Amino acid sequence: MAKQHDKQFKLDAVQYYQDHKDLGVRGCAENLGIGYSTLTKWLKDFRESGDIPVRGSGNYASDEQKEIARLRRELRDAQDALDVLKKQSTFWENDGSHLS
Repeated sequence: MAKQHDKQFKLDAVQYYQDHKDLGVRGCAENLGIGYSTLTKWLKDFRESGDIPVRGSGNYASDEQKEIARLRRELRDAQDALDVLKKQSTFWENDGSHLS
């Protein structure tokens, strides 16, 4: 699983790169113990918005998206349960005819 870095670490990494551009992105990433592509993404995010977005666990951008995902899981589970009940009902209707 990928390691989660807090916002301050990411901002410090961007500042480290800005202070040590002579090392290049790859050299700075190695010194910080992070991947080249990781540092590149943080630099891009910082250049574009002046900040680095940080998501909490679950990687949901907002509480609304987290709730939507929970409701979708709940709906999927309910639909799966309904499908099982329909199959059981069909089985008993077909198999139960010899009991009469």
